[in-house]
Amino acid sequence: MYPVKEKLCQVLQSLPQGVRLVAISKYHPEDYIMAAYEEGQRVFGESHEQELARKVGALPQDIEWHFIGHLQTNKVKYIAPYISMIEAVDSLRLLREIEKQAAKCGRVVRVLLELHIAEEATKYGLTLDDCRSLLADGEWRQMEHVQICGLMMMASNTDDEAQIAGEFQQAADFFDEVKAAYFADSPQFCERSWGMSDDYPIAVRHRSTMVRIGTMIFGPRVY
Repeated sequence: MYPVKEKLCQVLQSLPQGVRLVAISKYHPEDYIMAAYEEGQRVFGESHEQELARKVGALPQDIEWHFIGHLQTNKVKYIAPYISMIEAVDSLRLLREIEKQAAKCGRVVRVLLELHIAEEATKYGLTLDDCRSLLADGEWRQMEHVQICGLMMMASNTDDEAQIAGEFQQAADFFDEVKAAYFADSPQFCERSWGMSDDYPIAVRHRSTMVRIGTMIFGPRVY
């Protein structure tokens, strides 16, 4: 078995205080997740509702499951009963569907708004102007079953560390802008989810509060 516990401890020791780890467990088996769980890790990230449902049924109930990656509106109903956070809300339409399905379950689902800052067309997310428009529109204020807790983004897939740092800083500055404009009285709006296995040391220097790390902990995908 891959040395999950050892790798997890190395990652945790590298994180400054105030930065939480989302262990990206998609495509990795339950025994790998349990190995991390036994070391105290409680937050895991998945991106396929069927795989997630299977793991939710098989693993301890105090795990905090985050849905990462692009979420289709027709899949929301499957994860609404148990998901702790949806990290990649990229449209008002998706936000409305989360509100609808969370209401049916009598739950409040925490979400992050996904920004598209990277210079890559393949990435999902709201442009900064689209995010400004969504927040200015104000429909989200009437949603009683959705709690916007912060922002999420992915940097460009490049070896240019200056470019990566610039994108993270742009996200951090934008966080300050929308925090002041819309969430000044909301302590729940505090999360800045950026940084993955390849770039998280840069992310934490640019005020990330949550890093999403999978390969460094669990190794190559098993299936």
